[in-house]
Amino acid sequence: MKKIPFVDLRAQYLTIKGSVDAAIAEVLHETSFIGGKHVKEFEKNFAELYGVNHCISCANGTDAIYIVLKMLGVGPGDEVITTACSWISTSETISQAGAKPVFVDIEPDYFTIDPARIEEKITKKTKAIIPVHLYGQMAQMDIICDIADRHGLHVIEDCAQSHFSELNLRRAGTYGIASTFSFYPGKNLGAYGDAGCILTNDEQLALNCRMYANHGALVKHQHQMEGINSRLDGLQAAILNAKLSYILEWTEKRNMVSGWYLKSLKGVKQVALPVIRPNAMHSFHLFVIRAERREELIKYLSENGVETAIHYPVPLPFMEAYNYLCHTLEDFPVSRDYQSSILSLPIYPEISEEQVTYVCGLIKLFYS
Repeated sequence: MKKIPFVDLRAQYLTIKGSVDAAIAEVLHETSFIGGKHVKEFEKNFAELYGVNHCISCANGTDAIYIVLKMLGVGPGDEVITTACSWISTSETISQAGAKPVFVDIEPDYFTIDPARIEEKITKKTKAIIPVHLYGQMAQMDIICDIADRHGLHVIEDCAQSHFSELNLRRAGTYGIASTFSFYPGKNLGAYGDAGCILTNDEQLALNCRMYANHGALVKHQHQMEGINSRLDGLQAAILNAKLSYILEWTEKRNMVSGWYLKSLKGVKQVALPVIRPNAMHSFHLFVIRAERREELIKYLSENGVETAIHYPVPLPFMEAYNYLCHTLEDFPVSRDYQSSILSLPIYPEISEEQVTYVCGLIKLFYS
């Protein structure tokens, strides 16, 4: 029986072992564990590859959202609109800033926030919109930014799952006033621990975010505000630098793998396959299907050596943490209907066509 993990980080490490080991050894030799040249080099390299003016590294992707919200002045009495389907980092940071998260249902085909439902949620208290480019698929940023402009709202892009995704030849993270990234180990560009960053072309916002993430100081002991401690360490920066030269190639490979899945599972009527938005380049952080008899399928795949996952089993508005908002299942019909069928299949640049064929063969056999 084959064993196919959901993600195989060891396989990735083995393909770039020389580069990563050398990067780690250099940090250990220099003892540049906090700050230092590796952090500065990663910020410079990521910003240049992405085509933006400023990259502000921080401890993780959750902090990145929180820092941007705080530096944009979001606080008590404000509301921030975001998607009903995401990891809780997107919404919990809104609450941590003192504001109220306002959820919007997703588009049926693309899993991203539905622009047609945004304006009905805008009030005098609304301060910002946080679209999430979920699974690697970009939200309809042209429409969302137009809505935000008309209502005088900030747009903060949550790009934790969409490194180098594109819409209309424009990369995820380059539409709003700022964008936030996670480099959690399993991400398309992942560190070997927690890590994150903020991208922006706004010089003053960049300065404020950098200051806030470093105890409110740009120079040690010169604290211009009260901030937090959210710094990217030298080891993670060096590892990310080593990986950065591979990320565009890895993105191409993810699209190749998704093509194998799409071709092989086409025609399996019990499975709804992911749809790529027109004029978009999906980065396929996850390959998410909607499957009938999902729990039985998960068990069958597991018994045959295939690891799967669910992203995410409970939409944000239905979590206990948000009971105080008094939402009902009818408030978010698409998210409600999808929560019992979505299933993430193994996808990573190192997975082989033979392995994908094996997974697809099991799915076909299960439904036959």
